[in-house]
Amino acid sequence: MKSLIDAMLHEDLTAPRKQRHTARRILARLADEHGHTDLKYPTVRDDVARRRAEIALEAGNPVVEAMVPQSHEPGAEAEVDFAELYVDLAGRRTKVFLFTLRLSYSGRAVHRVFASQGQEAFLEGHIHAFERLGGVPWERIRYDNLKAAVSRVLFGRDREESARWVEFRSHYGFDAFYCRPGVEGAHEKGGVEGEGGRFRRTHLVPVPQVTSIAELNSRLAAFDDADDARRITNRARSVGDDFATEATMLRPLPTEAFEPGLLLTPRVDQHARVTVRQARYSALPDIECTGGRE
Repeated sequence: MKSLIDAMLHEDLTAPRKQRHTARRILARLADEHGHTDLKYPTVRDDVARRRAEIALEAGNPVVEAMVPQSHEPGAEAEVDFAELYVDLAGRRTKVFLFTLRLSYSGRAVHRVFASQGQEAFLEGHIHAFERLGGVPWERIRYDNLKAAVSRVLFGRDREESARWVEFRSHYGFDAFYCRPGVEGAHEKGGVEGEGGRFRRTHLVPVPQVTSIAELNSRLAAFDDADDARRITNRARSVGDDFATEATMLRPLPTEAFEPGLLLTPRVDQHARVTVRQARYSALPDIECTGGRE
């Protein structure tokens, strides 16, 4: 029986990728073509998994990339992501952006909504999360290639970071880990990827109705506190219990505050207006600034 399985797997070395044997197909062929009707699927599956890797190695083919579960030290790492979210804001369906920072060890997460994914919102989200958690991960935080941090994607994991982002990281004392682009890197920060969906389904369905983003963020803070009582998958301890251990391991907050806003020195035109990011505003104190776009 083993020689028959090996023969089928050797056939796969030259077969098109999408037309290679699965363990179930091998089991069916063993029963239909060779009369091995007494075989059980788990037995064939385990033998196929072992021999496929061995045969590929013997043939000199590249070893298929494998993944192992991540393990994290308390206070060492976190993951960050932005996700789209719709709310009924003052009676109008509006798209906003949900910032999430999730500690990798305990699963304790902080959520905050912003009107954009701009760098100011990105930095303010971090500052809010660090203050809510009472500290900063002492090793690194994992990211996609967000424009708020990355100016250009280089070779491998090398990135050209924006100067403002480098200044922010230096102020808080953590490193950035950039995941590979696309689906290949999704598992590298799978905790926050799953957290965004879980949080929306649990707390933001149906679509929230609020009068302001500040009101919504107040609700999110309450939801985050309530989630301390939940348990992740098969863990024996709750998120809050694990966070109580992790909180003591976080790096202390810096004594000086960091200003997340962008400082600009726009020029006033002949109509007493200034232009900021393609929007014009009145520079006169007694005239209401509408921020209307040209």
